Amino acid sequence: MQTNMIRATALAAALCACAALPARAAGYPFQDPNLAPQQRIANILSLMTPDEKIAALSTDSGVARLGIPSFGSTEGIHGVVQRGESKRQREPITTTQFPQPPGMGASWDPDLVREAGAVQSTEARYITQSARYRHPMLMQWGPQSDLARDPRWGRSEEVYGEDPFLVGTMATAFTRGIQGDDPKYWRGAALLKHFLANSNENGRGNSSSDFDERLFHEYYAAPFRMAFQEGGARALMASYNAWNGTPMGVHPVLRKLVIGAWGADVVSSDGGAIGNLVKLYKRYPDQKAAAVAALKAGINQYLDKYQDELRAALKDGTITVADLDDALARKFRTTIRLGLIDPPAGNPYAAIGDGPAPWDGAAHKAVSLRMALESIVLMKNDHHALPLDKERIKRIAVIGPHADSVHWDWYGGLPPYKVTALAGIKAAVAPDVKVTYAFDNADDAAVKAAREADVAVVVVGNDPTCGPDMAHEWTDAGTKPCADPGDGREGRDRATLALAQEGLVKQVLAANPRTVMVLVSSFPYTINWSKAHVPAIVQMAHASQDQGTALAQVLFGAYNPGGKLVATWPAAESQLPPMLDYDIRHGRTYMYFKGTPLFPFGHGLSYTTFKYAKLRTSAPALAPDGSVEVDVDVGNTGKVAGDSVVELYAAWPQSKVERPRQALVGFRRVHLEPGETRTVHIPLAAQRLAYWNTQAGRFEVEAVPVKLMVGESSADIRLTATLPVRPR
Repeated sequence: MQTNMIRATALAAALCACAALPARAAGYPFQDPNLAPQQRIANILSLMTPDEKIAALSTDSGVARLGIPSFGSTEGIHGVVQRGESKRQREPITTTQFPQPPGMGASWDPDLVREAGAVQSTEARYITQSARYRHPMLMQWGPQSDLARDPRWGRSEEVYGEDPFLVGTMATAFTRGIQGDDPKYWRGAALLKHFLANSNENGRGNSSSDFDERLFHEYYAAPFRMAFQEGGARALMASYNAWNGTPMGVHPVLRKLVIGAWGADVVSSDGGAIGNLVKLYKRYPDQKAAAVAALKAGINQYLDKYQDELRAALKDGTITVADLDDALARKFRTTIRLGLIDPPAGNPYAAIGDGPAPWDGAAHKAVSLRMALESIVLMKNDHHALPLDKERIKRIAVIGPHADSVHWDWYGGLPPYKVTALAGIKAAVAPDVKVTYAFDNADDAAVKAAREADVAVVVVGNDPTCGPDMAHEWTDAGTKPCADPGDGREGRDRATLALAQEGLVKQVLAANPRTVMVLVSSFPYTINWSKAHVPAIVQMAHASQDQGTALAQVLFGAYNPGGKLVATWPAAESQLPPMLDYDIRHGRTYMYFKGTPLFPFGHGLSYTTFKYAKLRTSAPALAPDGSVEVDVDVGNTGKVAGDSVVELYAAWPQSKVERPRQALVGFRRVHLEPGETRTVHIPLAAQRLAYWNTQAGRFEVEAVPVKLMVGESSADIRLTATLPVRPR
């Protein structure tokens, strides 16, 4: 999405019309839940007027005259978003806010991500169905399934990471959490963003992401495919950019693959994307031609001006009622899956609007805190600088521009509470411990505080919105530049990977050698100096309501961090290809990176140590259509309990085609007590090892030996084994 203003244009009528669910009409066949969905939908379409059909292609999917409610919409990548809208008299609603997706990805815990999706979806149901709100938002615009192929990308904060299997696994889990486990009804509907290869902000409105068919299927489309085929997703949003010159909103791949093969029901345009086809791409002469082209390409949800244009096109025969029916037949399948035209009996989600607000309950708070804890990455810990000993520390300096704030981001909502680093640390220590605070080093405040303390905690990072006024800083080319060139946001890529606030870290460390650096960031930084000199570095993502509580538990050893990085942190910008080079084989991600990174993909330390032994498979060879279980014994050899993330990589030394140096094909986060050893089982299907055979137009598993590698990061491989693959 582009801006709240664009969204308002597209959604105003929809949301206002659905402030209250309409009364049910009686006696129509579509109201019979025993009829097949296609029969019910055919009946709905037969009863609708052309104007109603065109109107239902907005985010208001309802038909008030027939008593069909809209499923509505909300942003939803790490919590429901309802910050309040005065023009539509929408009150702000507090909802559970998880860390930004890079933090959720850093948990390497898809079961927990699934729980977060369920929390978000339950709260969306509550807001939709409660007598207080009656604000339909059952379709949640998430998970964000793009890939962070370049750390300069301004929207890295929205995605789970750079690896297609990791991102696909998390997108699948979040989708399952949103949609629920009931065999008949969905709790909510996930809409994946943004299809496809949408990872540059500067010029994104008409830039072209150029790469071959193999990278399309093996890399860029993989997370979307996994969420559809393994997670049950049935909706996505087309991205602004083009693929190989053709804008995604009108690309034939929507009909052929997304709808034809994956079974997508809702294919949405992005905010303003139809207008971009005219204004930026200059592909069509006017808005009418662009809206028609999008409809014929498969778009059945518009976030742009389109209604007058489609009415005119229907009148002059450019489109037909059959075109509208084709689009809506897919869209109403979501209405049925959500149970919106069925009696509430039998729908396990129909009563969620009853009772107290779920975001105030202990269950949702527990998932939030656990996600915050599991998202924290211990980057460096020389000489056991962490955890801090609360019994010996009497004076703590908490310093930095992020020490007493929890930053919101463009796709974050309003939390019911938020705990800053300063508040979390104060709450964790005894009343007689003196905690001092300095925002920066103005008037030597930071240095003075650090010098007088037993330990200094300096909290630095980026501002996800580059200031408080992002909503008014849009231009035709995106957003205005950020004051800090190391910051990025939607509409603006980062100009540098340098951390401007590293200067503050240097000042604090010079004043107190017992300094802990806490980096609250949406993306990687080239913090070479800090890595070389600061004893301990902790990294976490923005926006968690439990940010300070989780951080304090890690700093003082109440929780042993186990998070892992979801992207390669380069040592220098010179290690990166040009921003618009989408061929990742030229040196992007850990799979093709050239040189030595500052921190590798999958990196993350612990307060304990783990030993890996006996890497083995459940069968001596793998059939091309089969699967094996990869087992490894993992032991906690330290003195405290902790989580090990077992990362399984594959390589193809004898492949006949170019393959990555290594590729993640499995992982498992496991908790181990001191001295405990457990066999970790990781399923490996042959299809995970396949490459896209462009000539044959399908995935193919080569009959060549596969090198299996397990370790604690992509650069810390502990064990290897060879798995033969049998020919067909």
